[in-house]
Amino acid sequence: MNEMKKETAERAVAEAEAPADAVEVVETTTKRRKLKSSRARTFLLLIVPGLLLLIGAYMWLTSGGSESTDNAQVKTDIVSVTAQVTGPAIEVDVKNGDHVKRGDVLFRIDPAPFKVALEQAEAQLAAARLQTNELRTQAAGTGADITGAQANLEIKRNALGRQSALLKKGFTTRADYEDALNEVRTAETELADARARAANASAAIAPGQQPSIAQAQAAVDKAKLDLERTIVRAPMDGEIANADRLQIGTQIISGVGAVSVVHSDSAWIEANFKEKQLMDMRPGQPVTVKIDAYPGESFKAHVQSIGAGTGSEFSILPAQNANGNWVKVTQRVPVRIAFDGHPSKPMIAGLSAVVTVDTD
Repeated sequence: MNEMKKETAERAVAEAEAPADAVEVVETTTKRRKLKSSRARTFLLLIVPGLLLLIGAYMWLTSGGSESTDNAQVKTDIVSVTAQVTGPAIEVDVKNGDHVKRGDVLFRIDPAPFKVALEQAEAQLAAARLQTNELRTQAAGTGADITGAQANLEIKRNALGRQSALLKKGFTTRADYEDALNEVRTAETELADARARAANASAAIAPGQQPSIAQAQAAVDKAKLDLERTIVRAPMDGEIANADRLQIGTQIISGVGAVSVVHSDSAWIEANFKEKQLMDMRPGQPVTVKIDAYPGESFKAHVQSIGAGTGSEFSILPAQNANGNWVKVTQRVPVRIAFDGHPSKPMIAGLSAVVTVDTD
């Protein structure tokens, strides 16, 4: 306090001793400083609330306009290539990371057993055709038998007629007449047998293709198909994966995956959103995708489809809530996100992603 009083006194003495112009300059400078300070204070008092209002308005306008989740992964079409026949691999033409086109040879299975099976099937087909030819020959022969039996019957009937006329005139015996009658009956029986054999031969020959030939031909076709399947080809364009276990000599089991083909050009995102996030979500809405493997990169996409059921509904053992220990759990629904165009970075299946859907 004493120092302040001392400064005030000194200032008063200086002003008293200073000329009048100097005093005016000091007063003007002091007034300007006070005016600038007042303006700065007013500016701060106005700009800070204004900024707060702008930030609040922006947050209010954009709040609820997007839904985000980090429960998302990159998905691609992956085909597990399986052989349709069983046998040891004798040739492997691919390795991990190779790019293949649809129809390219992946590996070959030993064809020797399937060639033998084809030869056996072709032999059975030849036997069936031979048997059919024999049946047709028999059927043609039965026609001649019928003609001969009919002619023989006609002769026996004529002989019976002559014996009957002679018997009436007394020129023959009753025994001769009965012998002629028996010969007619025998000829009739032979004709009936010939007709039965012809019917059986005709029945053994089908009107179309012979069943035995059709069966043998089917066996040949199957053997040829099995032989062709010893060469396993790529079902689509893509990149080879899981080829480490495929080696020459490996026993290839039919129906068991031997190698995988990843179709990297068809990558999409499977995002699992909580059920409460789906109210305003629709197919076609724009999406921003960030991949953990590519920090600082963002990819444009859109909602392609929303799952028809929650993840738990499609699990192997769906949850059974009809019991007294039920606890409500927030369900997640898979949403398929499609990229807009071709991503600038390689999309590896299984990469983690963060997805933000613009629901406005």
